[in-house]
Amino acid sequence: MDVMAPLMFGGLVVFLLLGFPVAFSLSAVGLFFGFVSIELGFFTEAYLGNLPLRVFGILSNDLLLAIPFFTLMGAILERCGLAEDLLEGTGQLFGKIPGGLAYAVILVGAVLGAITGTVAASVIAMGMISLPIMMRYGYDMRIATGVIAASGTITQVIPPSLVLIVLGDQLGKSVGDMYAGAIGPSVLQVLLFILFIVGVSIFAPHKVPPLPDEALTQRGWQLWWKVIKGMVPSIVLIFLVLGTIFLGLATPTEAGAMGAVGAVGLAIANNRFSWSLLWQATQNTMRITAMVIFILIGATVFSLVFQGVDGAIWIEHMLSALPGGQAGFLIAVNIFIFFLAFFLDFFEIAFIIIPLLKPVAEKLGIDLVWFGVLLCVNMQTSFMHPPFGFALFYLRGIAPKEVRSRDIYWGAVPWVALQLILVAIVIFWPESVTYWIDKGTGVDPSTVRIEVPLPDLPEDDAPPVFK
Repeated sequence: MDVMAPLMFGGLVVFLLLGFPVAFSLSAVGLFFGFVSIELGFFTEAYLGNLPLRVFGILSNDLLLAIPFFTLMGAILERCGLAEDLLEGTGQLFGKIPGGLAYAVILVGAVLGAITGTVAASVIAMGMISLPIMMRYGYDMRIATGVIAASGTITQVIPPSLVLIVLGDQLGKSVGDMYAGAIGPSVLQVLLFILFIVGVSIFAPHKVPPLPDEALTQRGWQLWWKVIKGMVPSIVLIFLVLGTIFLGLATPTEAGAMGAVGAVGLAIANNRFSWSLLWQATQNTMRITAMVIFILIGATVFSLVFQGVDGAIWIEHMLSALPGGQAGFLIAVNIFIFFLAFFLDFFEIAFIIIPLLKPVAEKLGIDLVWFGVLLCVNMQTSFMHPPFGFALFYLRGIAPKEVRSRDIYWGAVPWVALQLILVAIVIFWPESVTYWIDKGTGVDPSTVRIEVPLPDLPEDDAPPVFK
């Protein structure tokens, strides 16, 4: 039995390297080792009887409804023209200074991340609008492609990130706490990106030139009105989604539903709404939701059998014995997940790896919200490095032919380094996450005693004593 857990993990890695779909690889490995374990007497057939209950628990989990709602919201906003208004206005606003277009892309990427929650929508919209302008006015190709791809991946950390919903579910923490904890790292990520462009504009200004006067077609109140017209609806939608969660007025599922309705309203206000748009958005939502649920069911099959052969104990012994205590564990886990992200996307990592790490983190006394946000910051790098850097794929798909793939991949390198710097900051400065979380009263309800004094009664009227 001691070798079953390592064999299961190794078998899963072999299946994934061979290119089999993750959901079916998880199920196949789990069921195969489950039947083998029954034959070898490690557990009985009754143990696998827990599987239908677990699957039903997944399908009846109200929290997971937030995933299709936020996905639908992002799919609608991707096509409603909001990104175009934001980018055109902020690009003109910052265009006079070196690196102005890059600053605009970073800020708009953060805003789009807060209202769409999807990397594809941000990267595609900013790439189609900003990249041709950057190329036309002499931006370094690697800086231009890197800032667009990286700014799109901010979406994975900024609420309402789908990654944080999944991590909250897997770690048993509220999505509201996960969103609140991600505020600090989100701001730090944007600041790191801006500081990088500031450094480039100081030491290599020729790589990020300002726009010439003839490109600045709008000035004065006309320009400010364009910026305000793009920003105000975005801020309203952000409050509708995130504000209601933080104020306790709505659950993440309810906020996601309101966000989807708000996205339809924005599409109508911009004269972009059509039944074709709604149909395409619902199709995209259906595909992503089905993929997530199938992966989650497969991960449940795998984890049930893995627990049955004491896989959790194997993982715990292996990781809790690392030198350095909490810091050693966090550094080792983040290095492991960084390299794992070369081959798996964030859904797969969250459903396969997080349930194995959670017990060890709890035993070491690590705050699970901090742990989840830290891993979320790390997992955003999966969109930025080969061979499955989806942000790079999206950018390659919409970039002009003269943009070489080599420039796109090399352009991503400094931004991945900035993301890893943020991982280190969150590890060694936990308050960047925990400061924003509601601490409550600090009183354990189980220790509260309420003593009500009884009135003094005459001896004849005293209540009877039963023995």
